[in-house]
Amino acid sequence: MKTSSIVVCTLAISTFLVACGPTIWVSPKFNSVKSKHKKVAILPFDVTISVPQKKGVTVDAKQIAAEEEKTGFSVQDYAHSYLLQKLSKGKYTVDFQDVDKTNSLLSKSGVSYATMREKGKDELAKILGVDAVLGGKIKTSKPMSEGGAIAVAVLFGVGTSTNNVTANVTIHNGADGELLWKYDYQTSGSIGSNPESLSKALMNNVAAKFPYKATKK
Repeated sequence: MKTSSIVVCTLAISTFLVACGPTIWVSPKFNSVKSKHKKVAILPFDVTISVPQKKGVTVDAKQIAAEEEKTGFSVQDYAHSYLLQKLSKGKYTVDFQDVDKTNSLLSKSGVSYATMREKGKDELAKILGVDAVLGGKIKTSKPMSEGGAIAVAVLFGVGTSTNNVTANVTIHNGADGELLWKYDYQTSGSIGSNPESLSKALMNNVAAKFPYKATKK
């Protein structure tokens, strides 16, 4: 019986890793507030890069932080462009605030990329003047920008090894900061090799289940 349980668990884990199936969570209150949402802001994504450790080599924390920030803003920009394309075809019931305006308002309010995670989503929504905020977290095993990848390869001897990425997209209610929707995604290999390919793969998957989809007439 114990052996069967282990086999079942192993198969379940293997299936998840191969299929990279998404996990979607929707708040019971989402439908009741959805109709009140007219404008959504897209935040820079919260990126964590876990570089391999090499004995005798000290990780340049500032370089990694700079790469995380660069990737976070890149994914924000790609996600915005993707959603605008869908919006232009009448796919969604909400409008998306221009990311330049979003980032400008955050900067003017003293909210930097590093301090953004310390703010409540309701605080950010108030600063941005929107009904909801869309954001997400990305964890990657190596930098995705060309310059960052080259630098890490030189320091740590990491060439074209597979990049493992876990990511999620979230939507928080602007009025109270409550989590309304969460989409978890996992991938590896060339799909996660740069911000653009990751963003396209992520948003293509999100699109099928995006909660603001307009009802077909």
